[in-house]
Amino acid sequence: DVQLVESGGGLVQPGGSLRLSCAASGFTFNDEGMSWIRQAPGKGLEWLASISSLAYTFEYADSVKGRFTISRDNAKNQLYLQLNRLTTDDTAMYYCAMYWPGRDLNRAPRGQGTQVTVSS
Repeated sequence: DVQLVESGGGLVQPGGSLRLSCAASGFTFNDEGMSWIRQAPGKGLEWLASISSLAYTFEYADSVKGRFTISRDNAKNQLYLQLNRLTTDDTAMYYCAMYWPGRDLNRAPRGQGTQVTVSS
């Protein structure tokens, strides 16, 4: 079974940074494009960034382009998201997902999430 376990969330002040991690297991990680998505309170899932299986291709949502960086370590089956210049609008539950843009986001396997709260 696909297992995705996120970590690294927390409370951070506006302008701050966080690094999220996702440990993947139960599938051949380096065969899959992976993504980070988030869900703010009362809102739907929002796609943020994707990275191809061998990290040749990157895609970012306009809302995070230039502030967030997606990366992966296939040797460790880990996916990462570096979050910089955070704003209160970035407050959400963050998920890693086995997902590539164009597919049904609501059906993408994802982890349990890690909470990011941006507040002064």
